[in-house]
Amino acid sequence: MIQVIPAIDVIDGKCVRLAYGDFTKKVVYDEKPWEVAKRFEDAGVKRLHLVDLDGAKQGKVVNFRVLERISTMTSLVIDFGGGIKADEDIRIALNSGAAMISTGSIAVKNKPLFKEWLKHFGADKIIAAADARNEKVAVSGWQEDSGISIYDCINELLADGVKHVICTDISKDGSLAGAATELYKNIIEKIKNFNLIASGGISCLKDIEDVEKIGCKEVIVGKALYEGRIKLEELKPFIA
Repeated sequence: MIQVIPAIDVIDGKCVRLAYGDFTKKVVYDEKPWEVAKRFEDAGVKRLHLVDLDGAKQGKVVNFRVLERISTMTSLVIDFGGGIKADEDIRIALNSGAAMISTGSIAVKNKPLFKEWLKHFGADKIIAAADARNEKVAVSGWQEDSGISIYDCINELLADGVKHVICTDISKDGSLAGAATELYKNIIEKIKNFNLIASGGISCLKDIEDVEKIGCKEVIVGKALYEGRIKLEELKPFIA
């Protein structure tokens, strides 16, 4: 059974969603992300994907106080991303309550440092984000095109020792237009023996079922929950 992981994206300490990674297309859904996280937990959710969008833009962890508050108020297993660029950022994230960190830019732009993180913290603590626009990996808060194929990127990550990869098709993110099932299907067919976490475009339960059918074991859901397209009670089969 696929596991649903709700997402909370944070700007200025508030729970927001963007469309296609565009910071000008910001909608604020809640002033208190920790209360959103508590509602998730009360519904039976075990995992949370927390993204510091300010951190992603500035290149350093910014909203660690939100992480700290969520980890204090809930027992959710949190993976935290956005602005993880240095050892100090990981220290701040883990000390603030993250169980795992997710990073994309460093895995592409500073491979020696990324490999050192894998060695020091372990592959179960590090989730690699391989986010794509037209099957090319984008980094630096999706603001920069690396020119690297998503398939080459994931193969390199696995060679480095990565076990878990979040893949977002940026053209789907925040669109409620359905998951990038073709992309995920191609990845799973070409690359074996890793945990592909689907993200972006989920609009309904059928989208979750579709990514499950092609072999994804985990899926991140954001805007569909905030817009009421998917009710928390409907997630019970996927969060037990």
